[in-house]
Amino acid sequence: MVPLFIFISCTLVYNVVPPNLTVEEIPMHITAIYPGTFDPVHYGHIDITRRASELWDKVVVAVYDKPSKNLLFSTEERVALFAEAVQDIPNVKVVSYKGLTVDFAREIGAKVMVRGLRAITDFEYEFQIALTNKQLAPEVEFAALMTSQEHTFLSASILKEVALLGGDISAMCPPHVAEALHRLARERNYPGSGKIERI
Repeated sequence: MVPLFIFISCTLVYNVVPPNLTVEEIPMHITAIYPGTFDPVHYGHIDITRRASELWDKVVVAVYDKPSKNLLFSTEERVALFAEAVQDIPNVKVVSYKGLTVDFAREIGAKVMVRGLRAITDFEYEFQIALTNKQLAPEVEFAALMTSQEHTFLSASILKEVALLGGDISAMCPPHVAEALHRLARERNYPGSGKIERI
């Protein structure tokens, strides 16, 4: 599977380099899009974003407005939480979008769609989505970044479940995200919310 991702990356570079330029003259101004629901952002998302920002000139974190799943946070809240989490990365912008991801990628001029992979089950799903997007937008490449080992177990679902039951989530997300989750737990009177003040 690794050679597949290497091949995709090489294909991307080959496609965007004008044949009459030397390596030193190649204009490397590539925008990557990192789409997701991010309900809410956690350290795994931030890790992928930070690494992507070192590979491409601009990274647009695209927060999907109305996915087909139950959301804990509103679109505005998810954008704000993610934006605060990556405010120290100058070439990253967090925005919301509606409709097909590939259409939004075209709208912002993105040439690469970035996703994080945690396990084999992730690969199967992302591979299917990547092929579908390639059919819809052949000019947008797909790049998968392997999740760092310390975040392999982490997902937004696990983060929310632990937080809303009063568990310690300090190793899973930034403090401002933890506080937002704890606030919701108190407001909605989730089991374990009484423990939150001690976390």
